[in-house]
Amino acid sequence: MPARPQAPALSPAATRVFQQLVMSGDASRTALAGDTGLTPGAITRAVRPLLEAGLLDESGDRVSSEGALGRPATMVTVRAGAHQVIGVKITADQMFGVVADLRCQVLDEVTVPVPDLRPEAVVDQVAELATRLREGRPEVGGIGLAVSGDVDAATGHVAYSPFLGWRDVPLGEQVARRTGLTTTVENDVRALLTGERWYGVGRGLSSLALVTVGTGIGCALLVNGQVVHGSFGVAGEVGHVLVDPEGPLCHCGNRGCVEAIAGSAAILSRVADAGLRAASVGEVAELARAGQPDAVRVLTDAGRAIGTGIATIANLLGAQHILITGEALGSDYDVMDPHVREAFEERAFGSAAKSGIELRPLRFVDWARGAAACSVEHFVTHFGRS
Repeated sequence: MPARPQAPALSPAATRVFQQLVMSGDASRTALAGDTGLTPGAITRAVRPLLEAGLLDESGDRVSSEGALGRPATMVTVRAGAHQVIGVKITADQMFGVVADLRCQVLDEVTVPVPDLRPEAVVDQVAELATRLREGRPEVGGIGLAVSGDVDAATGHVAYSPFLGWRDVPLGEQVARRTGLTTTVENDVRALLTGERWYGVGRGLSSLALVTVGTGIGCALLVNGQVVHGSFGVAGEVGHVLVDPEGPLCHCGNRGCVEAIAGSAAILSRVADAGLRAASVGEVAELARAGQPDAVRVLTDAGRAIGTGIATIANLLGAQHILITGEALGSDYDVMDPHVREAFEERAFGSAAKSGIELRPLRFVDWARGAAACSVEHFVTHFGRS
């Protein structure tokens, strides 16, 4: 594999410009100065090492839209394919992998079963997947992993992942040693939020709450433009907000948590208790659309529990936008949507009710893209550092 070019040491200004361009794709030097608060001279000095490293292109052949008497603007563009990354989402039964460029456009993707959840077996499988995805792609220089549970992103250490049955796994260190790639490891919901921060609905926002609805209810928070990790790796646990003190028992030991009412396992358990047969939340939604009263009741309760949980987040955080997504929001999101919004409007206090709410279905490949975004973020913020 060809040697990668030596990275120049970047100034803080150059790092800021690089971050801005990776998010925006291209901009004139004048626009960059406005977006970053840097002077034109500082922009010139910041751009130079990135051009020399082959990460940016520059041209002056586009007509200026800035009123400069028709003079062409000097446009600076990210060479998105100059650095590529692998993103991997690991679940209890499948592994989803993508190759993405600096703009996090997915260039290739693959899904494989996970037959053995022992950490050493998963590391072997990640290494095999990375070899497969990087074939013919010398530009690949990093890999990001998304794992559920308690993850220390700074060290790549998985303290506890209940769905994988892991405790104290130095996943980042092991994958880096096996693949030779710069490796990042992040909690899967925070990885998803990182992707939204860089390339999605979070671009330009200072605060965002992302809630995932599946077997569990996950949450990640963006505050002052930064993903919140919490002092002990826990922050924004909306799944364990109390909704009904007399409600169903949650696996955390409490009763009436959002997750105990709105998690997919909880929904299926409650419809089974009502004597209904459904293999998925989507089938419960079909029953509700057909007017089956117990299915309607269960999904109404689930939607209201989610709405109450996100209202609590809005009251505490004052988020500009709240994105609700996850594998359980497939064909059923339209059924739950009005109940989520109704409960949110009832529970959100004052101006917190102005938070925008968006329900969006999610594919597992989107989780892998979030893992890739973490790897891109690491490359952009650490480029040129020893």
